Amino acid sequence: MTKPKPLRKIGNLDAIEIPGQVGGYCIVVFHGYGADANDLLSLSRILAVPPGTTWLFPQGPLKVSDGGIAGRAWFPIDVEALDAAMREGTHRDMSNITPPGLKQAREAALSMLTALQIPMTKTIIAGFSQGAMLATEIALRSSEKPLGLVILSGNMINKDVWKEKAKTKAGMPFFQSHGDADALLGFQYAQDLEKFLIDEGLKGQLHAFRGGHEVPQEIIYKLNQFFKKTMGSL
Repeated sequence: MTKPKPLRKIGNLDAIEIPGQVGGYCIVVFHGYGADANDLLSLSRILAVPPGTTWLFPQGPLKVSDGGIAGRAWFPIDVEALDAAMREGTHRDMSNITPPGLKQAREAALSMLTALQIPMTKTIIAGFSQGAMLATEIALRSSEKPLGLVILSGNMINKDVWKEKAKTKAGMPFFQSHGDADALLGFQYAQDLEKFLIDEGLKGQLHAFRGGHEVPQEIIYKLNQFFKKTMGSL
């Protein structure tokens, strides 16, 4: 596999690119809140994909401090509300919230794909946590139907708009995973998201695991199976 290129501006986003072949598949992976473009880079080494696949690891445009550690984000979140819910042993329902900055993040991500001339029909949009919310936003609202959608420990936001746009993405395969003890983003909301996507005609399922806000090895194994099915034989 080609070595990653240093972080550079692609369209309106900074991103790490592992170039593939012209006309090959592409996998875009959006990191979570407080992380950066390097956070999920290891996925390119442990996931089996067809030769010539391009990997893109964009970096969120916002600088944030998470527990004193500087990181990046795609859009602002109400950290105090999330922390309060966790202290109370509950979870915040964000399904009807349209976060400020979501539109700008979506448009910046699309500009990156346009700059590389990568068609959605050969692109899997993936993300973890906040990045999974952005990935879902992009997949449902893009003008073309992406090859697939990967939601790792995500949640539903912008529900009314997603419901309207999801009708155009019927048949699109999706992979979703979530820990049954996730203290940050409640498992019940992951179940709601799975039902929503299936009801709107997308093809996929939620892979639950015993754990929290993470991507365990068992999910990597199942994600490999999803990639093989979606992208063809290796």
